[in-house]
Parts: sequence; C-alpha cells; structure tokens
Amino acid sequence: MPQKLSPISKPSELVASVQEKNLVIVDARAGAGAKDRYAARHLAGALFVDLEKQLANVPADASKGGRHPLPDLMQFAQVLTQLGIGPDTHVVVYDDKNGGNAAARFWWMLKAIGHENVQVLDGGLDAAVNAGFPVSSAEETPSIPEKTYERLRWTLPLSDINEVEKVANDVDYLVIDVRDKDRFDGKVEPIDLIAGHIPGAVNIPFTSNLDANGFYLSPAELKEKYTEALNGRDAQHVIVHCGSGVTACHTLLAMAYAEMEIPKLYVGSWSEWSRTDRPMFTLTKD
Repeated sequence: MPQKLSPISKPSELVASVQEKNLVIVDARAGAGAKDRYAARHLAGALFVDLEKQLANVPADASKGGRHPLPDLMQFAQVLTQLGIGPDTHVVVYDDKNGGNAAARFWWMLKAIGHENVQVLDGGLDAAVNAGFPVSSAEETPSIPEKTYERLRWTLPLSDINEVEKVANDVDYLVIDVRDKDRFDGKVEPIDLIAGHIPGAVNIPFTSNLDANGFYLSPAELKEKYTEALNGRDAQHVIVHCGSGVTACHTLLAMAYAEMEIPKLYVGSWSEWSRTDRPMFTLTKD
C-alpha cells in the first residue's frame, strides 16, 4: 500500500486489494430502510455504518446544530472500534449515491481525526459490482483492530453559524452551498421547513463533481473547476455547506482529490440556518 493514498478508490483497485490484511470496507448508504437494503445486498465483507446513529448525534431541535451534528468524539472512537478500524486500517467506504450519501461524510470524519488511509469508492456500490466485486447478504463480523482509537479531536477546519453570518457577504470569503439548484433557488424544499438559501452564498451542486456516468471528474478537471470558483481565496476563507453537513463533504472530497487544501465545513448547514432568525433568501422575500 502506498504511503499516501488517493482519497478516491477506483472499483478495479478495490477488487485488486480485497485480500489486503488491514482492509475494512464500509457501507455508508443512508435514507429510509438503509440497513435493510444493506442486509439484502452489500459488497462481500462490508460493514454497515449508520448515519443517523453512528455518524451524527441527531438532536431533538435541528436549530441547534442542524439535522446531523457531528457525534461526540468518544462515541465516534467506539464506533471505529466496533467496525474494526484502528490507526493502521485501510478503509474504503461506499454508498449507493456516488459518494453523495454518507460515504464522503465518513471519509471527512476519518480524515478529520487524522486517519490518512481512507478512500471513497468511485461510483459506489453498483460500480464495484460491475467491476466484478462479489455481493453478499450474509451477516458480517468485524475483526478486532490491533490498535484502537481512544483520544480524538477534529483537526480539519470547521465553521459555525455565527462565522457564516459574519462572512457570507464579505468578498474576501466564499460560502458554497452544494445542494441542487432548485433547492438553492427556493423552488422546492423536500426536507427542511423553509426553501431558500443563505444570502451571499453561491451554488455549486455536489453533483457537478461527477461525470455523466456518476464517477468523479478527474483531479485536473476538479482543480480547474474549484480554482476558478475560489478565485484566489485561501481555503480558510472558504466555507462549504449543504442541507445538514453530509453532502457538503462530497465537495470537500472532490477538492482533496484535486490535491487542494480542504476548506471549512459548516455542519449545521441550511437545516440549522433556516430554523433561526438569520436572514434568508426565499422566493417570497429577500
């Protein structure tokens, strides 16, 4: 295994590395019936991680942190041990939405605690199956890692609602909303209470990181795309958000794949912002 892994694993690479001793494959699909869908059909050997219960501390009131706040660090350390993940583990994580479900979120969380050997499977579940990776409906059992994570801290940059409010209209900063254009424009809102966006934010849908076949654009294409968007701004002056801090990680992953510095993640995102008295752009008022 190379010293520095690409954050993206091609399906053929996963097929080739299946016998690797320290490999742990994680299925991070989310949404209704995710665990049942995993149980019915998943990549052989893959372990399920639950966005709602293991990758977030879902609050009763989403106005305080959004719909998917980060979990307590001690809780996350326990989750990693349960999945058989330690500091020396090579993790490949996938979902059924080309990384836009929770695979990129889990990648970001591992990177944020300093775990370098983690990749997202390009194209997700179906791409691996098409490449010849076997599927299973068996109950999978994790191995106990030789070393475990105990004391953790988030080392990647984070933003919060107060900073976003302060800088959203500052030309020296860039606030990127990765939701689809109709949600950003306030035409539809399938999840949160109010349709619209944070005034001053720009819309770069995370789906634009992918080609027509659902695979990530090349690092060169992504670098050109985001270098133009940032327009000379330092990564510390860039904040990326979405609905609840999940799909925003898809864009952070894209920038890492392009060998760019990872900007700040605003985890609370629109789900938090839209439940407060902060200014909002909607179709009925600005």
